Amino acid sequence: MIHVYTQIEQGHRWLQRYRGRPSVFACLLGFTATGLIPGISAAGATPEDRQYTAIADAEFLYKGPQPQPQYPLPPLQAGASPVLISRAVVEALGIPVYLFNAGLPQPPTVPVIDLEGAPAQCLSGGNALPLATVKHLWEQGLIWGQKLAASIPDGYLILGECVVGGTTTALAILTGLGVPAAGKVNSSHPSCNHAQKWAVVEAGLKAFRSRGDEEHPFQDPLHLVAAIGDPMQIAVAGMAIAASRTCGVMLAGGTQMLAVYALMQALGRQYSLSWEPDQVVVGTTRWVAEDPTGDTVGLAETISPVPLLGTGLSFAPSRYPQLRAYEQGYVKEGMGAGGCAIAAHLTQGWHQEQLLQAIEMLIERC
Repeated sequence: MIHVYTQIEQGHRWLQRYRGRPSVFACLLGFTATGLIPGISAAGATPEDRQYTAIADAEFLYKGPQPQPQYPLPPLQAGASPVLISRAVVEALGIPVYLFNAGLPQPPTVPVIDLEGAPAQCLSGGNALPLATVKHLWEQGLIWGQKLAASIPDGYLILGECVVGGTTTALAILTGLGVPAAGKVNSSHPSCNHAQKWAVVEAGLKAFRSRGDEEHPFQDPLHLVAAIGDPMQIAVAGMAIAASRTCGVMLAGGTQMLAVYALMQALGRQYSLSWEPDQVVVGTTRWVAEDPTGDTVGLAETISPVPLLGTGLSFAPSRYPQLRAYEQGYVKEGMGAGGCAIAAHLTQGWHQEQLLQAIEMLIERC
């Protein structure tokens, strides 16, 4: 039920080390105005819906199904929010959950740890976030990574995210770091909108490079995030670097977490930081890892030496059409869904039938 797609030996060592071990789930919520571009994302049927996706997902992850949620899960073009997977796992397994506000336009409706970040402007302008905000989120990430790791010294930390439009900012960061990622990233669409994403990234990089002076050096990853990133990326990078020193870390996501891993590598080099790459894996769904309209495996191999793991969860036998839509390429991942599913396999030994049943039982209550 857990596939290892890249760095096979390292990935299996990580799985063996943390099999049966406890986990903690931290999910970072952020926002980029990039996600409001028409058609850029399917994580919300309209740009208006996408403004509230992270808040609605956080409410559902924390509370589960409610008769009258303050923010109902946003309607999608097809499929259902991946938070259904995450909630089913953390509820059934009793995994502790920490929600972090890295930068949202509206306050969440459930208890969160506020990192005092800010929502990002559209990356196309090359001026997404104030540098001071990026530095603050970086420092907070390092602090909280250490704190979370201390709570689970014999286990592993699952780091998830919710940032609508985040695969486009991920493409921007990867490209800015010199990773040839064009045409390889994923999206919530059944067929990835590569041309649209690349046009946005090209505009952002052009604007960023036009300011290539001593105040905005290209080589500093913090400046790169400030120009074309989003608030989640730098906070998760700090958390993962700090946590890796004392516990296992699973970056729960696809393209976005591969970008975070590349950012961790660049930050480690830039600031001579000690961290433990052998403690870190990227965990996602097979819908992402095997997406024929992207190249997640090739991207992970380019970023190497990161192991890419994927849950074997299938919705093909589900009686719910909104779940079967995942098999047609809709949605794919988000809110740490793949990482939580991997945790169910790894920590509790759950198989396909148990995991699917838990998710369907949750849907029945909605």
